[in-house]
Amino acid sequence: MDSTVAEINLKALRHNLEKIKQLAPKSNIVAMIKADAYGHGIEAIAKALTKADALGVARVGEAIELRKAGVNNELVLMEGCFDADEYQSAAEHNLQLVIHTQVQLEQFLGLELTTPLKVWLKLDTGMHRLGFDSVEFSSALERLQQSKNCHPDIVLMSHMACADEADSPLNAKQIELFQQTVADQSYPLSLANSATIIAYPDMHLDWVRPGLMLYGCSPMAGQTAGAHGLMPVMKFLTKVIAVKDVNKGEFVGYGSRWQAQKNTRIAVLAVGYGDGYPRHAKDGTPVVIEGKRYPLVGRVSMDMISVEIGEAEIHVGDEATLWGGDLPAEEVAGFADTISYTLFCGITRRVVKKVID
Repeated sequence: MDSTVAEINLKALRHNLEKIKQLAPKSNIVAMIKADAYGHGIEAIAKALTKADALGVARVGEAIELRKAGVNNELVLMEGCFDADEYQSAAEHNLQLVIHTQVQLEQFLGLELTTPLKVWLKLDTGMHRLGFDSVEFSSALERLQQSKNCHPDIVLMSHMACADEADSPLNAKQIELFQQTVADQSYPLSLANSATIIAYPDMHLDWVRPGLMLYGCSPMAGQTAGAHGLMPVMKFLTKVIAVKDVNKGEFVGYGSRWQAQKNTRIAVLAVGYGDGYPRHAKDGTPVVIEGKRYPLVGRVSMDMISVEIGEAEIHVGDEATLWGGDLPAEEVAGFADTISYTLFCGITRRVVKKVID
């Protein structure tokens, strides 16, 4: 029996999708499932999201994997294509694509496609990662309108850099530039990622692109999923494999980082950074065993962690929750100076994903 598993709750996933529909009732939804559905397992997640209007992936390989698995949803390549073969694959597998650079635009316009592709044209409003500036954007749109390779249903989009920080002055600047640039256009518009969906209801527009919130995690700094009525989809579980007495003054773990301040006991759990548990988790990071929280003590090893249990009745074989359920991933991430995205995406191959429907 596998000692360390990631339970993936599809009922919670569907609940979160319905919550997003309630928050943005007039918008279509691109459910973001890139990076193996944020570590949750792309095939199972995709097949559970039949009520999403489209699914978003980063790369052509992810989309082809889904098509081979029988997923028939509209699929959007958020990074677009990068050579002629990828554009041909996009046409063959009925994919939509984002165009965000001049190089991509020239490649796309120079092709001889038998089927026009649906294009999302990206404007850089201030994140300065991908997208055309406002002058290039207008020119690119005109050229796409004239191309037989481009389906007439173009979507105009941008991406928010600081929407999780509601008081950031960049948010208003990005929104204003987007509105100004697309003011004379009648095409569908898309700006809202998870944080924008929550923080800026007026910016839901025609398409929203939820990612993190779909998996039951808050996209807002300093908040957890419960504040938004979301349910965690992943529950990361392991087992107690040893219980040990530790005397006052003795050390636990590599580097002897933690020293017992009194006679106590520790439980050793069958999980470590080899499974995706964050190596930089600090002493005190909470772990739940039999419904009660206990603190991590000592450095995280490849295959094990230790928690202080004192006099509690903890036994070998007891189940421990590392995050999920009543232990928000957002909280655990804070103890490791990271974000919940990296916790989810860091789950390794040896962890069994158990899908619960």
